[in-house]
Amino acid sequence: MQVFRESMLELLIQTSTNLPPDVRQAMGVALKREEPRSQAGQALAIIGENIDMAYEDEGPICQDTGFITFEIKTPVGANQIVMRKRIEEAVAEATRRGKLRPNSVDSVTGKNTGNNLGPGTPVVHFEQWEEPDVEVRVILKGGGCENKNIQYSLPATLDHLGRADRDLKGARKCILHAVWQAQGQGCAPGAIGVCIGSDRAHGYAIAKEQLFRPLDDANPNPALAQLEAEIMEEANKIGVGTMGFGGKASLIGCKIAAANRLPASFFVSVAYDCWAFRRLGVMLDAETGAIKKWLYRDPDRPVERLIREGAAFKLTGREIRLEPPLTEDQVRALRVGDVVLINGPVVTGRDALHHYLLHHDAPCDLRGAILYHCGPVMMKEGAPPNVRWRTTAAGPTTSIREEPYEADIIKRYGIRGVMGKGGMGKKTLAALQEFGAVYLHAIGGAAQYYARCLPKVLGVDLLDELGVPEAMWHFEARDFVAIVTMDSHGNSLHEEVAAVTGQELEKVGAGGG
Repeated sequence: MQVFRESMLELLIQTSTNLPPDVRQAMGVALKREEPRSQAGQALAIIGENIDMAYEDEGPICQDTGFITFEIKTPVGANQIVMRKRIEEAVAEATRRGKLRPNSVDSVTGKNTGNNLGPGTPVVHFEQWEEPDVEVRVILKGGGCENKNIQYSLPATLDHLGRADRDLKGARKCILHAVWQAQGQGCAPGAIGVCIGSDRAHGYAIAKEQLFRPLDDANPNPALAQLEAEIMEEANKIGVGTMGFGGKASLIGCKIAAANRLPASFFVSVAYDCWAFRRLGVMLDAETGAIKKWLYRDPDRPVERLIREGAAFKLTGREIRLEPPLTEDQVRALRVGDVVLINGPVVTGRDALHHYLLHHDAPCDLRGAILYHCGPVMMKEGAPPNVRWRTTAAGPTTSIREEPYEADIIKRYGIRGVMGKGGMGKKTLAALQEFGAVYLHAIGGAAQYYARCLPKVLGVDLLDELGVPEAMWHFEARDFVAIVTMDSHGNSLHEEVAAVTGQELEKVGAGGG
């Protein structure tokens, strides 16, 4: 299999940069459902433009290129040991080229390996079959949506839905609850894979396997096919909407499997995936490893743009321009719903940096700063002493992970703006009000769109200590668009949407009996 490594490299690059047609089609439907001038409609326009940019420039659709999982079927006699080694080589090369972000972190030391390799990464599942070719499918599932996976043990009592019993009606309640609880943190509109039954561990595995099904396929089990259709209709009535802003497009796919279980257990496992639903596959010649056929897409069919030229997100003239460092008066003047354009310095900070800032002094003055929850994909160019960095992907990460830290960081360092996706909790909201700061919501997954809004890298701190995704990057922002969703007056769009959608969930849940 001389060219197997190159085939795997091409598969990884295409999966990271080119959304498959069934997902593109579903996102096109979502674009038509939302009111263009609404917050959800504006967010979808940016998402659509980002998808087009990623394909045209062969850049990562989302900066979080996710946890890499391969599902491989081989004929009897295939050397799976060699295949695994070649896959690891392809993963490392795709990372070096900036098509994958280095995402593999040692759970004991906290160190990033830098090449997406390490114990347990990537995941490679082999299965033998009686066909002469090799089938390889891969999925890149980001951390934000991975954190919104959820498993239920029935019977259970669910918020807004009451008791869920050990039957399909109870499973239906669990699935609707899974969509509701993700809100904007899972980068809605999302897709879900579901397993009804099995044990705890394998239930999650089967649920994730459902995400390999095409969005437009039909479940061979009539009862599950009906349940999938009902969930697709009902979940989009709840009103979570794009990015959790409220709206008509909350779910683009629902795929359900059932597996036998123990009499004592009844689990419903849900694997939640974001709109950046990246999975592709290939059929390979078992002798050479060359690609014979692409799965999910026809490479001879031209890729159609989601957004017509000139029809993407447009400025209205009502946007508020912010030029950091910000003053308290500037921040206090902002209200939930304001659209802002950021021009000036922005610094990034994720989980490791927040932990660092609680125990060490900041490497720079953060008074009046905007702290962007982002782990960018960065390309190092040139040689010492003329090394420079180029941003290839820079969308926001899920902010709620920083909830234990953010209030203390705001208080200690005088930060005026916190920016990410999905919103934050009551502790941060109280700090915004007390100290005069604001939460700005960027559009999750829009990595190519926002990379263009960060045209200049001013510097980087703590790179050796924390690694590329977790380092403090200093950018010059240019017309970086975001929406105020938590202000300094105690208002939170996320709390409002959660309450309203909770009421709608009750109505939808009651309709199913």
